[in-house]
Amino acid sequence: MTFFRNLSVGAKLWAGVVAIIAALFIVVGTAGMRSAELNESSERAMALLNEKTEIATQWAGLTELSVTRTQASVVSSDPTVAEMYKDLVPAGIAAINELQKKLQSLELSADEKAQLDKIDQLRKAVLASHAKAIELKKADDFAGAADEIRSRFNPAVTPYLAALREFATIQDTVRDKAQLEFEAQRATSLTIAAFQVLALVIGIVVGAFFLIRNIRNPLRDAMAFAEQIAGGDLTAQIRNERKDEFGAMTAALITMRDRLVNVVSDVKRGTENINVAAKEIATGNNDLSARTEQTASNLQQTAASMEQMSGAIRQSADSARVANQLADVAGQSAQRGGDVVQQVVSTMDEINQSSRKIGDIIGVIDGIAFQTNILALNAAVEAARAGEQGRGFAVVAGEVRNLAQRSAQAAKEIKVLIGASVDKVAAGTELVNEAGKTMGEIVDNVVRVRDMIGEIASASGEQADGVNQINAAVSNLDQLTQQNAALVEESAAAASSMNEQAERLAEVVRVFRVDAGAAARSTIGEIRSTDLHKPMVKPTSIAHAAPKALPVQAPKAVASSAPVPKARPPVLHKPAAAKAAPQPVAAGNGGTDEWESF
Repeated sequence: MTFFRNLSVGAKLWAGVVAIIAALFIVVGTAGMRSAELNESSERAMALLNEKTEIATQWAGLTELSVTRTQASVVSSDPTVAEMYKDLVPAGIAAINELQKKLQSLELSADEKAQLDKIDQLRKAVLASHAKAIELKKADDFAGAADEIRSRFNPAVTPYLAALREFATIQDTVRDKAQLEFEAQRATSLTIAAFQVLALVIGIVVGAFFLIRNIRNPLRDAMAFAEQIAGGDLTAQIRNERKDEFGAMTAALITMRDRLVNVVSDVKRGTENINVAAKEIATGNNDLSARTEQTASNLQQTAASMEQMSGAIRQSADSARVANQLADVAGQSAQRGGDVVQQVVSTMDEINQSSRKIGDIIGVIDGIAFQTNILALNAAVEAARAGEQGRGFAVVAGEVRNLAQRSAQAAKEIKVLIGASVDKVAAGTELVNEAGKTMGEIVDNVVRVRDMIGEIASASGEQADGVNQINAAVSNLDQLTQQNAALVEESAAAASSMNEQAERLAEVVRVFRVDAGAAARSTIGEIRSTDLHKPMVKPTSIAHAAPKALPVQAPKAVASSAPVPKARPPVLHKPAAAKAAPQPVAAGNGGTDEWESF
């Protein structure tokens, strides 16, 4: 029963349908099988009776035919008649023997067996008289044969045929009796089938009753449970021991009840938290009013400091622009000096190359003088060999040799002077190169100084822009201060409205009855109570993010150069209780839409 109760509704309905179909199959199958067996038994019995009746009828017909043939063949004195029936009579007797054997092989009742034994005895008497008459005729005792037929054969034939007819009558009686039995069995089968159908109907009604009760009771319990919850009684209880769709529905209702308990408990706690929040908002309004006044004073000090800072920054910007112009002029002069030094370096390189070429030329002259000296020496030797005739030529050769030696000496001196000049030119070239490098470094430094002065001028311009943005921010803060003053009044009205709504909400929640233990187990209310203060902190970031267009660097520069921001800490570092209340007011930076929607 528990297994059936835990089945799904669809499975239960299908189980009922399958059970009904199976019962119908059983009833119809049983009735059909019984009817088929009865029909088969009736047909088999009728066939057996018909076969017996047919055999008895054939037996009687053959017997009458054989009696007629025997009487004709024995009584008649015509040999032709005897010859004609000579083979037919034995054939008829043999056929009757076959019918008798066939009939005896069939299923017979006691009455039928007794009647068949009687027929057999009567037939034996008839056959004995027939055999005696045939023997008398064969002995040519025609009178004795005729007397045998009249005195013994014919009287024996009458009870014999009567017994055969009586056997057929017995078959008719048995047929009628069997027909009555078959009718009685058919009526019994119909009665049994009717009882089976009645039992099936009763089973269907009982099964439908239990199925309907199994479906109706959980629905009734669920409806009663739901009506209790709808009436506000959240302490209602219901048992759930089922695992079907109704069990799932009951579990869902229980879950709904538990969640409603949690929600109602949370709402009750929420009303209390709202009352507390309303009081905190009232306290925060007072703090906000004091902060607004302090903010106005700080804004005035900030405005004065911004004016002083703006003048100093403008003067610094002008000085930076003048210094930038002077740096440009110095950079151009340094670049021109560097160009001149490069030209000097090029000229010194050309002089160095020319000195080296002169040294090479002097070397060639020195070589020519050396060769001339050798030639003059050879000429003097040849003049000495010539004697008196070559004396004049020797004098000339000596002079030429002297000139060659003097040319070689002069070439050596010039070479030494040129070498010294080349060395000095090389040293001068190195000095000029060093001067060029130094001038290049000077040019680079001048350019770097010019760039730094340009950056200083740009930074001064950015500081001037930052000061302008700070001035705009101060104006924005002034507007925010005025809005905060308006929001103080709106928050007071909102606190009053919140208190009234909390009271109405408490009245609505009082309709529900909640189990104290279930309400104590709810933790959602505690979470909501904790989260109640979180939105009051978030607007802080919104309030400080109002002048979001300001660059980050500009306020840092101002903060480092002016002592005015020291007036801010009293605004940002209030006690926790005072800080929580005014923060939602800052969320209304752009207007009063949130308070109107509240």
